[in-house]
Amino acid sequence: MTQPLPCGILLIVKSEKSIRAVGLLSGGLDSILATRVMLEQGIAVTPVHIETGLTYERRNRLTRRQASQESRAERAARMLGLDLVSLRAFEDYIPVVLNPKHGYGSQMNPCVDCRIFLLRQAKRWMEEHDHQFIFTGEVLGQRPNSQLRHALRTVERGSGLEGLLLRPLSAKLLEPTIPEERGWVERDNLYAFQGRSRGPQMALAQEFGITEYPQPAGGGCFLVDKTYSRRLRDFLDHEGPDALTSEQALLLAIGRHLRLPSQRRVVVGRHHEENAHIASLQDQGVLMTTIDDPGPTTLVSGDPTEGEIELAARITGRYSSAGDREAVRVKLLNDNLSAIVTVAPLAPAEIRSLMI
Repeated sequence: MTQPLPCGILLIVKSEKSIRAVGLLSGGLDSILATRVMLEQGIAVTPVHIETGLTYERRNRLTRRQASQESRAERAARMLGLDLVSLRAFEDYIPVVLNPKHGYGSQMNPCVDCRIFLLRQAKRWMEEHDHQFIFTGEVLGQRPNSQLRHALRTVERGSGLEGLLLRPLSAKLLEPTIPEERGWVERDNLYAFQGRSRGPQMALAQEFGITEYPQPAGGGCFLVDKTYSRRLRDFLDHEGPDALTSEQALLLAIGRHLRLPSQRRVVVGRHHEENAHIASLQDQGVLMTTIDDPGPTTLVSGDPTEGEIELAARITGRYSSAGDREAVRVKLLNDNLSAIVTVAPLAPAEIRSLMI
């Protein structure tokens, strides 16, 4: 029998009892295509998105740089006519970030261990909900750390999914999986994509009538970013891994970060949306902003001393529109403090020496 998909293409559905599969859906083009390929074969798909809390999409949604507050994965699932399952996993994921068995990529990105972690989470859900296998949108050779042939095998073994992990977009270049051997899916109707070019995927998207999809890395990982990784290492050195909450992980991706000579951390907003988020963190330290001129919102973490507050106020003054004046008024605020100080903006060279 047939049933229409949201984009108007008819889908052939197997008459026997449907095989159920979990699809890791990031919302990117590859995961959308892999899901669509499985739907074309009559597989009952449950899209699963595992939220580590360490993606720029999270920051962009928070600071309203995305027009919609709907996530990429939510948008993709809706387009495919499926109900998304979201699993939050920040606390379980952090040990993977701090001690990856297979090492880091170019920065603090534990790509192989990350894939193993995500798939283990999906495997647990699969087993608890009576699904038969898992598929992903991975493409052989697309990424240097986690999608080379040996890395794909390492991920499959490490996740405990040997034979039950299907990569529909590159399946014809890989060993047949149990779903293929048992006839749950037709290997002839899978693909042999490889390498970094997105041309084949874009052509397949056009064939399927899929016209809306995000550009590569639209929800990229914090940990591949040089600046974020530097800030994270600094945070771990000074405040320790036990202090790394989901909120702190997000804050590391926002604003300018400075470390005072006393080792106190200061975060200075760069635009309205960042200032608004920092202003919501009153319980995490002392907030400050300029009174008479437009300026940033600044957070001085913890319980700063009078000297630390003065230095942070001078930094705040420099980043305001009055930064070239001899004196700037700065308002201080936290749960136990409300005051105004007048300070001389700190010299740019001194600020540069404090940047993390």
